Amino acid sequence: MDYNLSIPLDKRHLFAEPLDILIAGSREETIVQVENIFKDYLKSGANVNFYIVGDIVAKDFLSNQFLKPYIKVCIIDEKTQRTHFNLEFEDFFEQIVEFQNPEGTINKDCWELFSGVIKSKKRTCIKITEGEEDLLILPLVLEIPILEEVKNFAFYGQPPITDSNFIIPEGIVIIDVDKNIQEKVKKVISIMEKY
Repeated sequence: MDYNLSIPLDKRHLFAEPLDILIAGSREETIVQVENIFKDYLKSGANVNFYIVGDIVAKDFLSNQFLKPYIKVCIIDEKTQRTHFNLEFEDFFEQIVEFQNPEGTINKDCWELFSGVIKSKKRTCIKITEGEEDLLILPLVLEIPILEEVKNFAFYGQPPITDSNFIIPEGIVIIDVDKNIQEKVKKVISIMEKY
């Protein structure tokens, strides 16, 4: 990508809606539901990778002994609702990469970073040292390869939204990365402003 991207102010509401399956509930409820979904799914012998955006979701997955081994990439900014948040799982990752991504934007350099990290196959934590990680789920989903032998899933936290046309409860969004979801993400990105 040759441009940085930002959300047009009049379209902010479109970025609040879940990209795929929303598991609604508290942290304690949702992580158990995700675990149960994947326990059933993995009985089929499927091979899966998890890609996670957001500190709370990353902490919950890293604290869960069943889900933790499937994590490939976590993108965090060590903040939650503007307050500092310490993850303390650095020894789990094979590499830690620092990156800057201004609030409300997608830094043009993230595409190359995500592609390189995924190709490296190293378990990686990407720390946003300045800015925020919220929108990075979009380029991440587009960089995750669609493979026959491995099923890739991305996850992010859904904050409760009360000011859109309909109320969206808090929870975890599970993105089953396939061609359809990548097309949906491309449409979302196409309405962003280039600068």
